Amino acid sequence: MTMPTAETTPKSSGSLRIEVTGSTGWLIIDNPPRRNAMSLAMWRDMPAAVDELVRNDQVRAIVVRGAGGTSFCAGADISEFAETRSDGTKAQSYDAINVAAFKALKHAEKPVVAMIRGHCLGGGLGIALACDLRIAAEGALFGIPAARLGIAYPLEAIADILEPIGPSAAKRLLFTAERIDTETAFRIGLVDEAVAEDALETRIESLARTLGDNAPLTLRAAKRAINAFAAGRDKDALARAKEEALTCFESADVIEGRDAFLEKRPPVFTGS
Repeated sequence: MTMPTAETTPKSSGSLRIEVTGSTGWLIIDNPPRRNAMSLAMWRDMPAAVDELVRNDQVRAIVVRGAGGTSFCAGADISEFAETRSDGTKAQSYDAINVAAFKALKHAEKPVVAMIRGHCLGGGLGIALACDLRIAAEGALFGIPAARLGIAYPLEAIADILEPIGPSAAKRLLFTAERIDTETAFRIGLVDEAVAEDALETRIESLARTLGDNAPLTLRAAKRAINAFAAGRDKDALARAKEEALTCFESADVIEGRDAFLEKRPPVFTGS
């Protein structure tokens, strides 16, 4: 089969889609012809899409995945770079839009899981790293090609790389622009779990159910506290984390958790 060239491949027309099944909200990166690359419009749409899932009371956990079953996200749509990064000012504006998308995921008040198969490159890896947990199928590929494109990776996105893997491994990813496989990604801490390709769907559904069954206020408080410490013990962030912890102890859910434990039954949390 002849692969399409840059000239014959249609211009990106991808989108972000939202689906809700049970207590799981699915944020789907939908651009299969370009291995689910993110157009500028898709980057812009990310914060609103995340917010929609956060505001949905039915949703307890968010899963980010790629459409088509072959790629998570191959990064930014490079075919747009001649316009979107044609000079320093435009490049800075583009990066700001990228960072806003990453922050929306990182600070969402619900657990966010990246379901990874196939390509997870550049901005796609940035999306995965902005999620709370990363579950990857065997055969996935990870990398940051910035050094082969002559662009700088956003500072905030570099901070997200440093959290799980540290400076040395981050330098290797960025300096070499090499792609690594799932086994290597798991070994260095880039992903939290590596599973067989045919087990990925089942594992994600099981994890999402586990998150959905746990106390929402507790998960929100834990995420806020962990993010605050990871950001360098930011005073304001820690203060907000303490407020979230207090909310847990004053909630109906803490009573439900206690009663369920004493009655030896599964708790039914409402997030109130």
